[in-house]
Amino acid sequence: MRIATAHSKLSSKKRKQQKAGLNEWLQRLLLIFSLLAVAAVLVLPLLMLFVQAFIDSEGIFIGLQNFVSYFQSEILVQSLQNTLFVSSITTILAVSLAFVYAFAIARTNIYGKTIFRYSALLPLFAPTMMHGIALMYLFGNQGLITNGFFETIPGFKIDLYGPIGIIMAETIYTFPQAFLILMVALSGADQRLYEAADSMGASGIKKFFTITLPSAKYGLISSIFVVFTLSFTDYGAPKIVGGQYNVLATDVYKQVIGQQNMGMGATVGIILMLPAILAFAADQLSQRKQQGAASSKAVPYQIKHNPLRDRLAFLYCSGISLAVLILFLAVFIAASVKIWPYNMTFTLEHFAFDSFTGDGLTAYKNSLLAAILTAVFGTIFTFIFAYMIEKFRGMIGLRKLSTFLSLIPLAVPGLVIGLGYIFFFSKQNLSIFGYTIANPFHFLYGTIAIIVIVNIVHFYSVSFITATTALKKLDKEFELVSESMGVPFYKTFMKVTVPMCLPAILEVAMYYFVNAMVTVSAVIFLYTADFKLAAVSIVGMDDAGNLASAAAMSILIVATNIFVRVCYELTVKWMKNRKALKEEL
Repeated sequence: MRIATAHSKLSSKKRKQQKAGLNEWLQRLLLIFSLLAVAAVLVLPLLMLFVQAFIDSEGIFIGLQNFVSYFQSEILVQSLQNTLFVSSITTILAVSLAFVYAFAIARTNIYGKTIFRYSALLPLFAPTMMHGIALMYLFGNQGLITNGFFETIPGFKIDLYGPIGIIMAETIYTFPQAFLILMVALSGADQRLYEAADSMGASGIKKFFTITLPSAKYGLISSIFVVFTLSFTDYGAPKIVGGQYNVLATDVYKQVIGQQNMGMGATVGIILMLPAILAFAADQLSQRKQQGAASSKAVPYQIKHNPLRDRLAFLYCSGISLAVLILFLAVFIAASVKIWPYNMTFTLEHFAFDSFTGDGLTAYKNSLLAAILTAVFGTIFTFIFAYMIEKFRGMIGLRKLSTFLSLIPLAVPGLVIGLGYIFFFSKQNLSIFGYTIANPFHFLYGTIAIIVIVNIVHFYSVSFITATTALKKLDKEFELVSESMGVPFYKTFMKVTVPMCLPAILEVAMYYFVNAMVTVSAVIFLYTADFKLAAVSIVGMDDAGNLASAAAMSILIVATNIFVRVCYELTVKWMKNRKALKEEL
């Protein structure tokens, strides 16, 4: 009997070891396959972009000749100077406005903080072209403000189509990004520092410059680099209100699509990427230092009573929020009247897009489909890949490489990713330094699949960070207990990890959807005549002079994104209430 029992225990132990071995091999295969997928959709296109800048049209290596030609061209160098100027002024304006706005919400007792917070985030739900369209309706030649409120002022005129218009549009576009970063920076103050300053009789101004600014300096640095990068690489706003004022983003499009000069397009793309890489490195460094400066003994900041400060903060936030709402209202009115500003009769005819080529609603449906597929497949891949990196044991080198590759899209502008895709996926045969090989991924070119893939890659890093943050909060004992009991990792993943991380998963899906609806830069090279996208069609409508139809399409995109955001908020709230109810029971 004892021999039979011992034999049974040995057999059970052997089965567990076999399961553990099979589990480990399955994990390795899954991680390797995911790494190969990332290499195919991220590394290879960027490598092709890099190679293209150093070869001629015949595929022959020419070294730095394309870069020499670039800097010898006065027109192209002027575009670089224009881009640097616009990005610098935008950074100063957006960060300054966002800092005061975030300070007012985080450090004062104003009413309506929730409303102010949401109104500041509204531009995130709109394509960047919409900001330019709104400015045209307000400050253009027939603008409501230029020909309404100020038409009686002699000589009053805003030269919108050029650097002024681009700076205004980019400031609107980047303001929410800076606000989100600075809100986090200003919300983490240590009350003990302010109490010490009060005991020493320090004035409010001195406390601001010696405590508030230093404590928020890493958030300021991060917001400066983020805003500069976004405005440096944006295509939508310069396309709508740039006029004849060339910038790098529009130069890339002209070189590749207009002149079919792939080498120069790749060269401009690399130049476009350099500030983004620098910004990414500086941002990562500042985040590490900010985390290192945090103290577990810090006391939360307590807002003191100050009626005058609160009134001024309320007026400031009201002014910013009103300006944002007016921009959106102007686009809505323009899309809902017959002919702005001559015939203000209400109509919905522009939403039929009959004045365009008839692809308006089709383009919107295409975008909706692409955004849904991006959200579904992007969320699945992102969360599984983040789970493998965070929860798998062993394979440290592969996991570190996976983390590195997952952060690369954060440093690469969407326009550059799209450019790399057209260089890589459009060719049946790849010619590299005289060698020709068949391209196994060419079949994706011109399909909806490549649109979905480029969207996932473009917005992958932020989604990956969100998923990883949620996974880090889970106790590692779940996986250890499952291993000891011989439970396969995929069962633990489905029955434990996914339910506990469901709010983060929904946030990732919402992020993918919203950004896939508004993006232009990543897909501007990849859409086809048979599969046009809503955000891209806005550019086409503007080129055709159908500004009202472009405004209508913008409103459709904004309404769709707001609807998705509200659904997300309600779902998360319902899940929290349900969890609280279960805990009470």
